[in-house]
This record gives sequence, structure tokens and C-alpha cells, in this order.
Amino acid sequence: MRGFRSAALLSVVAALALTACGGDATPSNSSSAGGDTSAAGTVDAKTATSLADFGGMEGLEAAAKAEGALNTIALPHDWANYGLIIDAFKKKYPEITVNEQSPDASSKEEIAAAEANKGTDKAPDVFDVGTNVALESTSYFAPYKVEKFDDIPEDQKEATGLWVSDYTGVMVVGYNKTKYGEIKSIDELTDPKFAGSVAVNGKPAEAGAAFNGFLLANAASGGDFSNFQPGLDYFKKLNDAGTLNVTDVTNGTIDAGEHGVVFDWSYNHASHTARLGEQGVEWATFVPNDITLGSYYKQAINVDAPHPAAARLWQEFLYSPEAQNLWAEGGAVPVLNVLYADEFSDAAKANAPTVESLLSPTAEEADAATKFLQENWDKTVS
Repeated sequence: MRGFRSAALLSVVAALALTACGGDATPSNSSSAGGDTSAAGTVDAKTATSLADFGGMEGLEAAAKAEGALNTIALPHDWANYGLIIDAFKKKYPEITVNEQSPDASSKEEIAAAEANKGTDKAPDVFDVGTNVALESTSYFAPYKVEKFDDIPEDQKEATGLWVSDYTGVMVVGYNKTKYGEIKSIDELTDPKFAGSVAVNGKPAEAGAAFNGFLLANAASGGDFSNFQPGLDYFKKLNDAGTLNVTDVTNGTIDAGEHGVVFDWSYNHASHTARLGEQGVEWATFVPNDITLGSYYKQAINVDAPHPAAARLWQEFLYSPEAQNLWAEGGAVPVLNVLYADEFSDAAKANAPTVESLLSPTAEEADAATKFLQENWDKTVS
């Protein structure tokens, strides 16, 4: 799931942004699901809103280690370096078992899993969701301000800490150049040679990558954040031509040639390029009409987290220099990239895409787009 890279570290100028990312495992070593206490035995982790409630990082670490488990969901290892981020967390906190659930789930499926498993030790502790899903799911989130909360731009966080932006990419179109030759415009994708092979990564109203893929096509077709009809008309045209494929995109479907053209994040295409290159296949990308469109995913803690202290420790880790650097090395742009720029590795500076401004919907525009897609996508392309 990853794409194009450029030479310098991004300094994003963005409005409010946007949507992320198996095997269920019963958490081991977990203490009473639903609110462990700190080392002093006086803090209810479920209601803690900052490190101060734990008496500092040592108190939070002690409480999380006492819980002994963390349930993540929808974090593919090749998505913006999440595999290395999870490994780094495990190495730093070997006392905490990380249970990875449904790595390829959509943002909407993350929320559905929280609802289905509410009150059990299998519920996800944390979420990584797109803006459109985050905005309509705040009742599932617990307010928590990470230590670096004040350094995060005002338009990239909810005031009480219900959600905080984490990373973004740039939306591009990736394709199998070995099979199709060079593609320069999305208008070419009605050609019969692309029969059943063009896709967005998920369902636009439910998955952040697909939502932004739709917005990119909409902008390239003459639409804007107040007019989404051109994008819908474009995908209807692909559907009528028989080139649109609405099945889920995975590494396997791309490797098998089922999906040969995919609207997706730059960092997702990067992994395809590397993986397919080893197979002798060139996976290339292009940016329609030079439109630099992107949106930050949102981190949030499940208000019903079975391991509330571990959930908060995970959030603190994600906004540390180590994790922010790993996101950048994976081709994403972390929200604290400017703060930590001097601490980033050469790989991080080389791999994160560089843009001077990012076309991104406001919260109100994202909400309007979601409602439009909920009302029109299925009946138009099904």
C-alpha cells in the first residue's frame, strides 16, 4: 500500500486533514479490563487526560506495564513503517504484549470492532482513522493530551484531545508500467486495456485512502470541496467503461494483476514499487494535474479501552522523536516533522514527500463529502 518520494523533508502548510488503516488475539497478562491504576494505586487510567494524572512518564509506564497488553487495529506493517514502529514499542516495553487485530481493516471497521467488542478485553485500545470517520465517531474517543500536544498545530487536533493528527502522505495514482506503459492522465483510464483494474483503496465513505482518492479524482475532474459531483461522474464513467474495480485492494491483488491502477497514498505506493521491483515489474506513479492533495490521519484512544494506560503510553510513544522519525522514513509526513526535523535521520529527510502547500478539506468540507458519498457512491458504481 505505498509511493513517490522526494529529496527534502516536508514542511506542510495544511488546513484540517484526513483517513488509516490480523488475527484477533486475546490479550495476555492483562489486569482488570477497564481501568488499571498507576504505580501509586491512585489513578484511574480510563479518566486520565494527561501525563500529569499519572505523576509523569514513569507513572504512566508503570500503569501500562501492570496492564501488560495493548490492542491495536488496522495497522499494516508496510503502511508508513508501522511494522517498525510496533517493533520499536515492543523493544522499549517488552512487558507489554501487543495484540495486532485486523491490519487491513478500514477506518469504519475500526469503529465497528470497538462497538462489537465493547466491554471485553478484545476491544481495540487505540484507533488510527481518517478525518471523515473521526469526525463522526468522537463518542468512541477518550480525551487525552499527549506531552507534545501544545506543539501540534491548532487545526490538527481536537481541543480536548479526543483526536490528534498523526501523519499524512500525498495522494497519487500508482500503476503497473510494465503492463500498461506510461500513464499521464486519469482520463486515459476508460481505455478497454484497463478492464476491471482501476481502484481506490477501499470504500470512499469508510476508508481514508479511498476518501482522498475520490477527492483527488474530483479535483482533477474540475470539482472542489464544495462540489463533489465531478468526482462521482468520473467514477461512473470508469464503471460504465468496465474499468473500475470496487473490490478491496491488497498487496496480493496488486501482485496478481487484479488491481493494476490504484489511487492511493504516496507512502503506500513506495512498498509496491520496492516489492514488485524484486519481481521484475515496474510500479510507477503520477500526480494528476499536479494536484498536491493530502490529509492527516487521526490518533484516538478508545473510551472503552480494556488497557487504558497502555493506550495512553502508545499515544505518547507515537509523538516521540523515534516514532515520528520512523513515519518519515516510511515515506509519510509526521505532524511534528518541523519540531523534530533536526533529529530526523537522513532516510527520513529523503523519504518524506516535499510540498509547499497541501490541498486539504476542512472539517466541515470533509463532513459534507462523506455525506455526499454515503448518499451517492453505492447507487452510482454498484
